[in-house]
Amino acid sequence: MNRFSLPEHLSDFYKNVFPQSDRRPVIGITGNYGEQTCKLGEGYYRQVLKAGGIPLIIPPTADKSAILQTLSRIDGLLLSGGADINPLYCGEEPSSKLGGINAERDLPELLICRLAANRQMPILGICRGIQTMAVALGGKVAQDLSLAQTADGASPIKHSQEADRSEPTHTVTLEEGSTLRQLFHSPVRCDSVAPPISLPVNSFHHQAVSDPGPHFRVSARAKDGIIEAIESSEMKPFIGVQWHPECMGDDGQPLFRWLVSEAGTYRETQQLHDRILTLDTHCDTPMFFPQNVDFGTRDGKILVDLPKMTEGRLDATIMVCYLPQPKPGETFQQNVAFDVAEPKAYADLIFDKIGDIVSRYGDRVALARTPDELWQNKRTGKKSIMLGIENGLALEADLQNVSYFQQRGVVYITLCHNGDNAICDSARGSQTHGGVSDFGAKVIAEMNRLGLMVDLSHAAESSFYDALQISETPIVCSHSSARALCDHPRNLTDDQMRALAQKGGVCQITLYNGFLVKDGEATILDAMAHLDHAIRVMGIDHVGLGTDFDGDGGVRGLADASELTLFTRQLLARRYSEEDIQKIWGGNFLRVMSEVQRG
Repeated sequence: MNRFSLPEHLSDFYKNVFPQSDRRPVIGITGNYGEQTCKLGEGYYRQVLKAGGIPLIIPPTADKSAILQTLSRIDGLLLSGGADINPLYCGEEPSSKLGGINAERDLPELLICRLAANRQMPILGICRGIQTMAVALGGKVAQDLSLAQTADGASPIKHSQEADRSEPTHTVTLEEGSTLRQLFHSPVRCDSVAPPISLPVNSFHHQAVSDPGPHFRVSARAKDGIIEAIESSEMKPFIGVQWHPECMGDDGQPLFRWLVSEAGTYRETQQLHDRILTLDTHCDTPMFFPQNVDFGTRDGKILVDLPKMTEGRLDATIMVCYLPQPKPGETFQQNVAFDVAEPKAYADLIFDKIGDIVSRYGDRVALARTPDELWQNKRTGKKSIMLGIENGLALEADLQNVSYFQQRGVVYITLCHNGDNAICDSARGSQTHGGVSDFGAKVIAEMNRLGLMVDLSHAAESSFYDALQISETPIVCSHSSARALCDHPRNLTDDQMRALAQKGGVCQITLYNGFLVKDGEATILDAMAHLDHAIRVMGIDHVGLGTDFDGDGGVRGLADASELTLFTRQLLARRYSEEDIQKIWGGNFLRVMSEVQRG
């Protein structure tokens, strides 16, 4: 045997095992650091293995490229325990009660936590890890529990004890409705109301989260009111606990099984996005162009940019030029930020600026006019922008401008906005024409001839039914929802949905809060309810998503383009097939686009 070859039994093992793809989720675990050594308690990786995951130790490095490449290779993140976090990251000076900090870990872990959260990657934070999560996402940590405010009337308990790590030292109460409560469930009383759960835990700490911040809710407290666990308030797979489940054996397994399960879903979602093409059919980002936004960076002023599209695995967006409808006595120029007097010139300015974006970031984004061009851009690793017009006011009542904007690359025109125009009446108008005007009928016919999609979002019901009769090609509603679930004139009735489907058209559910719920704050679950309703009424071949991001669209759980993989997770949870998910994620809309462009 050659001294560099494997023994026969090991060679057979290598041949038989390594070619097989191991689909177990990979869990990245942040390593502790001390005495020039990256190390890790065995409980972390043993619990991950027992839960069905593959542990991968992440050494502390603030190299952004290294962090990004690490995140591309893992399916879940476990932030391990350790020393205190430097309070300067919370904007505070160190207290005399502060323990030892670990400068080697602080910045790397805050960075990787924030970047993982931007990707909606499952995160479990343990002890120091829960504090890292809070600080990374806008919360606060008490430098010592003596500085933290306990619940009214509660007697302080001892949190920092010297018991064995596997020994429960006190109890916590799991909050009603929390994921933690589901994981560590208790029997339900005969009146079907779940009692508060008192869970024994092994917390050993002198610090704790004092403010979970805007992205978390408290999910467990100690008897003295100290926060012992947090989880996402936005239905994301993020949980942090102050205790040490890695030392609790089977009693700690529910958290690790949760992490590995969520990581498996994350991997499935990412792989699905590799295969399908995702299209958001309506975004209003150009409204923010006057604020000098940078589409190539993660710009906090806008909800759609290249980094957010990348994080949310969004392949393409139809970026519209929105033209506000002047009220009687107003001029168009009074309603726009740019110093442009006429609607057509304003649309040209917006499209020129989109062209500038594509020129500047041409290695990452390209314009597209057809479904084939969208797929070609995806194959070459580029995001796509399609052009749309929101409000036929841009035509300036000149039929020749339909051809003009078709040549500019526009794929659809929303016939009106919040107010009647020369083309038709609006859902928020005053029934000027009683539906589509004579000029509007000519516009629709010309759009049919030139291969432009007719968009009836914002149209009055009279305009909707008129356009449906006039158009010889299917019609779209690029960003509308269900009136049966939210009684708003902008939403479609069930009869409208059925009529739209019978003509081969599509309804793209939108994320505008007021079109999803009448009162209160809408969430991703409300958006999914509208989608499910539309599917029941219209069928799976006639629905999609038009977010209205940057036009006041965005809800908790789908707040910007970076969170759109959560939409896919919801579709997977509802057991839609890959074929149906592709239909919802733009396939239906592109079917109509192809038919319209063929003429």
